[in-house]
This record gives sequence, structure tokens and C-alpha cells, in this order.
Amino acid sequence: MLDSIVQIETQPLYNGSEEADSVRILHRVFWSFNSCIRAFRHCKLLVQVDGTHLYGKYKGTLLVAVAQDGNQNIVPIAFALVEGETADAWHFFLRNLRTYVVRKDGVGMISDRHESIRAAVNRSGGDWQPPRAWWMFCIRHIGSNFLRAFKVPHLQKLVVNIGYSRTVEEYNINYKRLEERGEAYARWCDAIGLRHWVLAFDEGHRWGHMTTNLVECINSVLKGARNLPVLALVRATYYRLNELFTRKSAESHERKRVGFTYSAFAQQRIEASMQQAGNIVVHRFDRRNEVFEVREMTTGKVLVVDLARRTCDCGHFQVERIPCRHVIACCANQRLDWQLYVHDVYKMTEVRKVYRFDTAATQTATVLLAY
Repeated sequence: MLDSIVQIETQPLYNGSEEADSVRILHRVFWSFNSCIRAFRHCKLLVQVDGTHLYGKYKGTLLVAVAQDGNQNIVPIAFALVEGETADAWHFFLRNLRTYVVRKDGVGMISDRHESIRAAVNRSGGDWQPPRAWWMFCIRHIGSNFLRAFKVPHLQKLVVNIGYSRTVEEYNINYKRLEERGEAYARWCDAIGLRHWVLAFDEGHRWGHMTTNLVECINSVLKGARNLPVLALVRATYYRLNELFTRKSAESHERKRVGFTYSAFAQQRIEASMQQAGNIVVHRFDRRNEVFEVREMTTGKVLVVDLARRTCDCGHFQVERIPCRHVIACCANQRLDWQLYVHDVYKMTEVRKVYRFDTAATQTATVLLAY
């Protein structure tokens, strides 16, 4: 497969205590197709990683990394077959993922809180730590961990709500409610680290994603292939990705044909913000520093919009990187172009690049996989 990446680790074969000459057995294999590597350059700077067990004759674990394009489509970017979710296996996967696929700095990574992943991140030499990367936890797993630790189902939803808090004010309210029900619960949450699980403190690296649902969707799609031999499993990932890229490429070009500038997801968000912006009054502003104070007429709530830093007190602007209703109101008041504040990932020019691939390379790879 032209320009695709395959990294293999093997072990010696022993006949009793004797090592067999010139014979090695497969230990781990990492692979990422060229189209996936190129696609990630135009996706959100976020990956979700998870593992799923193989079943049938061939045991082990399939590790998967996925990204997301500007239209909320799932984009698988890398796979690995390993012996299990050990620290060494995760180190092998994350090292190759960083070396060959996720090469940009400032990336966010969401996973569960498995100790083997923590060990791999700590061994990464800073590749998966700030400022190069931000490791964050799936809120669904945190909720499950909390329930396992305290056996209090009625408080699990409150813990999840703390994680979903978009603003510091919202976080403080939810946290205080939990602390009032028991200091031990609050201390348990404190030990996690705010930037690892609370949306308001992630500096935008989550892009609003709180779970590893994207990668688990891919695991379910590959369920029928998880009892196959290694080569057959690799082929299954290739053919299914080829079908995905072909279909999404056609969809993105159809949107281009009818003249859309942004993805359907972004367009819906922008139109909703425009409809709601009429109920917002800009009553104080510092145009030089691009800082505005606005008031919602329906609620009387006052918020600060900082266009230079791309933040709004409502939390939506910095989370999704799409202008919220408060930003739209500020732009209208000062005759500014709101399109400047839509992240490039949502533009159809970028979405189309995600699914652009070399036909000749694809045909060559198809022939190679057939043998």
C-alpha cells in the first residue's frame, strides 16, 4: 500500500528451551493507511483511542484511534493488534500513532482512565503531554468509576454534569452540590485533575467531546471482523475504509455543487445563532482589544465576548470554534465579518480534503491486498 505505515514487532519461536533459527512469531502490528494519515491533517485536532478484545481462534486486542471531520463524521486513522491492554502495548500504539499519523502539536486525546494508558503517556517523553498534547478522560468511564467506588447511583449523574460544565460558574455550582452531599465525593473528583475531565478547564482541546463514543462506534462496525486472522482483519479495515472514503467524498462534492461554504453541522449552528442574536444587546465594548459586554434581553444575563481570544462566557464559542449568538451580535453591532471566527475545519474546502485520495494508489493497494 503506497505510503501507508506498517510497524511490526516479533518474538523468537522456542522449541522447548531452544530458540528456533530464522523463525519469528508476530507479537504486535500497527498500521495506518495513507488516506487516513492525510485525512487527519484536515480533521479536528482531536483523537479518541480505545481497545476491544478479539474473539475466536486468535486472541488479543485491537487498538483503534479515530478522529472527526468538520461535519461530525467519524474518521478512523490507525489500528494495532496487540497482546492485550498492557502498558507496553499502549506505548507501542501511541508511539507509532504520534510518529506517523498525529504529528501536529496541540492535539487532544480522549481515552478511559486505564492505568496502562497512563503508564504509556508517562513514557512518551512528552509526546502526549502539554504543551504538545492534552490527555483527557471519557466522562462515561469516570461516571462508572465513581459508581464503583461509592455505590451511590443517585449522585452519578451529578458527577457527569460536573464534567459537562461549560463555564467555571456552572462547574462551581455543580461541584458545590456534590460537596454538600459528602466531602469524600468531592475529594475523589479533585484527585482526577480538572483539565482531564471538566469541559470548562480543557482549554478547548476536547472540541466538545466528552466520551470515547466515536471509537466505540468503529469497534462495533468491526465486530464481525474481530474473529478473523491478522491479514484478513487488516484487509477488512482497508475495504471498509475505502467504501467510507468513496461515499463521503461523493457527499462532500455534492454539497460543493449546490454552493455550500460550510459543513451541514456548522451551517445549522450558525443559522441558529443568527436567529437568537436579535435578543442580545451590546452595551459596552472595547473595539481596540475586541472585548465586548453583552446582555441577553430574555434573561438579563450579562456576558463578556473576547473576539481576540475566541472566547465567550457562555462557553460555546471556545468549545466548538463556531460563533455563538453573542459573537454574532457583536459582529453585527460593529459591522465585523462573523465568518472570520468560524474555524477552517468546518469549511467545505477542508471537509473535501479529508476524503481526497489518489485513485492510482487506491487501485494499487487493492491489488496488493488481493494476494
